Amino acid sequence: MKSSLQGMRTWVAGAAAGAMTAFWGVQAMAQDLLGQPTPKGIALQPAAAPLKHDAIFFHNAILMPIITIITLFVAALLVWVIVRYNRRANPVPAKFSHNTTIEVIWTLVPVLILVFIAIFSFRLLFAYHDMPRPDLTVKAVGYQWYWGYEYPDHEVGEFISNMMPEDEARATGVPYLLAANEPMVVPVGKTVRVLVTAADVIHSFALPAFGLKTDAIPGRINETWFRAEKEGVYYGQCSELCGVDHAYMPIEIRVVSEAEFEAWVAGRGGNPAGLAASTAAEPVAPTAAEAGVDAAAAEPANEDAAEEPQQTAAPQAAAAAN
Repeated sequence: MKSSLQGMRTWVAGAAAGAMTAFWGVQAMAQDLLGQPTPKGIALQPAAAPLKHDAIFFHNAILMPIITIITLFVAALLVWVIVRYNRRANPVPAKFSHNTTIEVIWTLVPVLILVFIAIFSFRLLFAYHDMPRPDLTVKAVGYQWYWGYEYPDHEVGEFISNMMPEDEARATGVPYLLAANEPMVVPVGKTVRVLVTAADVIHSFALPAFGLKTDAIPGRINETWFRAEKEGVYYGQCSELCGVDHAYMPIEIRVVSEAEFEAWVAGRGGNPAGLAASTAAEPVAPTAAEAGVDAAAAEPANEDAAEEPQQTAAPQAAAAAN
């Protein structure tokens, strides 16, 4: 019996070691591509924005260790029960039906695990909703089955982004089903607010490298944000089943330098300076305190002006009487 149990333990340990070796071996063989899926890759896409860094930490440092420990513990427990309490090893079964201590433990431990996960989960959720002051705004509208982008701050009207045809994508060396003929263009290192909505059915604006996934709902505007850390081209897709051509409405975001972005805006007939220039050109209304001071300063002048006509009017009346 002892040798059988030791053999089972050796087999489980060997299988676990082999699985871990294969896991890290495949991951090492796969060279992660930035901004698009990696063939044979098994990890999350590399991060190119702060939110995705936080999401990767939550996945790799919090969820995966907990999942691995629970899986190994349950597997070892099953193996121990199978070996120790089968009919041959334990012909006379125990007669008890429950154990209060064990029931308390297996109720409290999962609760504590979930509370621990919730601490980091809420922090990540708050980071998604705690948007810094945006440098520019892009409105993304989902249609069946393409995207429309508009830059209200830069006075760039809506333009349509369709999937690039297969022959053109193959010829230019870009990934088919992910490349678009009119990508969204944003400057690197700037906080971009994305207003997401839809015109017909529910879509979803998702781009893995930035950690974005926001539903596009008709009649409602959702908000998300990102700040691209590197220049390059990043791909995503609609991730909500929205009809027969759901798989053919990709999202392509091209991150460029600020000078290139301003040139792109000018080429679109927009205002390269953006919202900052338009607000600077507008007259600034005085504050309540400033208005009160100006009014107080103007009161003596108004009183003098009111008295002056009265003083000049008296001699004129006397002259008319004479």
